[in-house]
Amino acid sequence: MTWMEEASPSVSFTASANPAAYPVMKSSLLLLAALFPLLPAKAANWPMWRGPNGNGTTSESGLPETWSQTENVLWKVALPDRGNSTPVVWGNKVFVTQAIEKTGRRLLLCFDRDSGKLLWEAGTTYKEPELTHGTNPYCAASPATDGQRIVVFFASAGVFCYDLEGKELWKRTDLGKQHHIWGNGTSPVISNNQVFLNFGPGPKTTLYAFDLTSGKTLWQHDEPGGDSGETGNKNWLGSWADPLVRTIGSREEVILSYPGRVASFDARTGKEWWTCAGLNKLVYNSPLITNDGLVVAFGGYGGMGLAVKAGGSGDVTGKRLWHLPKVSQRIGSGVLHDGHHYILSDGGIVECRDLKTGEMVFSERVKGPGPTGQNWSSLVLSADGKCYAANQGGDCFVFKASPKFELLATNSLGEKIIGSIAVSDGRLFIRGYKNLWCIGKK
Repeated sequence: MTWMEEASPSVSFTASANPAAYPVMKSSLLLLAALFPLLPAKAANWPMWRGPNGNGTTSESGLPETWSQTENVLWKVALPDRGNSTPVVWGNKVFVTQAIEKTGRRLLLCFDRDSGKLLWEAGTTYKEPELTHGTNPYCAASPATDGQRIVVFFASAGVFCYDLEGKELWKRTDLGKQHHIWGNGTSPVISNNQVFLNFGPGPKTTLYAFDLTSGKTLWQHDEPGGDSGETGNKNWLGSWADPLVRTIGSREEVILSYPGRVASFDARTGKEWWTCAGLNKLVYNSPLITNDGLVVAFGGYGGMGLAVKAGGSGDVTGKRLWHLPKVSQRIGSGVLHDGHHYILSDGGIVECRDLKTGEMVFSERVKGPGPTGQNWSSLVLSADGKCYAANQGGDCFVFKASPKFELLATNSLGEKIIGSIAVSDGRLFIRGYKNLWCIGKK
């Protein structure tokens, strides 16, 4: 019996090797663009919290700009309890993690992407005491999939791997407890048959690399942990960031923001490649990297910010491009576009910074009809240069990724939203406290 029954009453492009063909190819592409200007460029899958590239970007364009609780709603389905995680999408399936707080159930729910019908659920029961914040229910981590397996992190209950029909393939229940008054929020990242997980924050802080097929630990990096934040135990220290995996030159780097620094590790061995100091003790958002290897990282409360080139060795603090001693609180992560960094801060302010200098280009408050403008979700950037964001008041904003601020739309769904927007095949998938929404052009 499912929760629904229980609750029922109710990117690459390869050009021709022949240089003579380039003008013809270019002309053909321009002609196609002129003939079909309104057709969205589509990419079906959103396999992890921050999408296929781990940075909040999609290759899709022509996405919906306006919607409401009725307009451009293809479907919505009621969820059994509140939640903060972001949906992921593969093929015709939408996956969402879900805690049932009264029963201790920690679940992975699978919905049909076209109808919203619940296809299956899988999970475990965990009833041991676990610290978290009142605003952060269990199962805050988003799933990750490679199209054959889907991996979920249920905090103290462990890491579980299922096939796309809900059959359990492996589990790791030996990692220990999550123990912090603000709870868990780190999501697994899949790359090259490996699963990377930032297990923390709290007394135990470990970066794991698991084999995707078996769940075996390939390597781990233990970082000095911090206190739990409980009364009398308030060494405010911790990272809720997710790893960013990139190939830099001939090596695959796993880049992660930690209290006090951003660091890079060899994806195959866990060897630390480089470290750069300049972050504060609390880190809520994940690092980003430009196409030419510039890493941008920010802290959280009373935070700092920095930019440094990847690909180095040892302590590269002295090679920082810029360092900001204090920035506004940001919990969600931003996006990079055309030499600028964009983010919606915790206070509901859209910020744009110049990547060459770190200097603020604009700072603009956005507020809809919802009860609060506070924001914990992360931005999504479309291929046609539009940013999508949702705040805790249930308001969703669309604005241009441009050094001149231009708000394109404010859309209200009327319920609390902490998770980020997922994009798949011209549709937006938004998880609120009450419903899972599918937004698309009708």
